[in-house]
Amino acid sequence: MNLFDISIPHMSRSVGQVLVWLDKAQAHADARKFDVNVLLTARLSPDQWHFTRQVQQIVATPLRLANLLRGQAPPDIVEIEPTVAAIRAAVQSTRERLAPLRSSEFDDAAERVIPLPFMPGKGLAAPDFVQQFALPNFYFHAVTAYSILRHNGVDVGKPDFLAPLSFRDL
Repeated sequence: MNLFDISIPHMSRSVGQVLVWLDKAQAHADARKFDVNVLLTARLSPDQWHFTRQVQQIVATPLRLANLLRGQAPPDIVEIEPTVAAIRAAVQSTRERLAPLRSSEFDDAAERVIPLPFMPGKGLAAPDFVQQFALPNFYFHAVTAYSILRHNGVDVGKPDFLAPLSFRDL
């Protein structure tokens, strides 16, 4: 099992869906005549992060994972200003940085132990890190960002979350 193949391409697709969500959020705000930035600071619960902070995690996670799996230091998480332009730029930057990565760069990734900064002295074998932490954490933030928009009346549906599917004729 190549850890790149089960993680980075899927995360990159989901990162790209943020642009679809932003288009729909902008259309929703325009139709109801309010500033779309209101949605960018909306949250589901007072103790949860707002939409932009959720997106910050969505764009940071695959970049950090790619570095960790290749034995490199993870890049710092860059704070995103809560504007449509800033979010779009962050999404585009992440997708551009992920695009040149190739599966072969991750051939020895399964042998690594990934340290957990929130648990000093502890780590997870890379396959466990990907399956038990990185992917669930990534999708937690993606679902939460999507749900913030949905909760606020933006017309996003499951196809907007899933991204285009690769259908085939039977």
